[in-house]
Amino acid sequence: QVHLVESGGGLVQPGGSLRLSCTASGFTFSSRAMRWYRQAPGKERELVASITVSESTSYADSVKGRFTISRDNAKNTVYLQMNSLKLEDTAVYYCNTVWRGVVNWGQGTQVTVSS
Repeated sequence: QVHLVESGGGLVQPGGSLRLSCTASGFTFSSRAMRWYRQAPGKERELVASITVSESTSYADSVKGRFTISRDNAKNTVYLQMNSLKLEDTAVYYCNTVWRGVVNWGQGTQVTVSS
């Protein structure tokens, strides 16, 4: 059974930084692309960043240059380093992977950017 557990969210001032972690189990982590999504109140869930098996990365335009996705296959963990945070980055952040045709989500971690 796939488990994805996010952590690292919290309250931060504009311009601040946070690092989110997602620890995975129940599948061969090193063989799957991993993604970070977010969902703000009243909005649809959106893809923020993704990282492939070969560690190629891609980002939403809104976070390019500010967020960095990375992975540590030895720890079965994917990270999202978020710098220069803005009010509009406030959302619940989820990690995601697809395993054997099933889309899997973690429970999410809240990020609140506020002065």
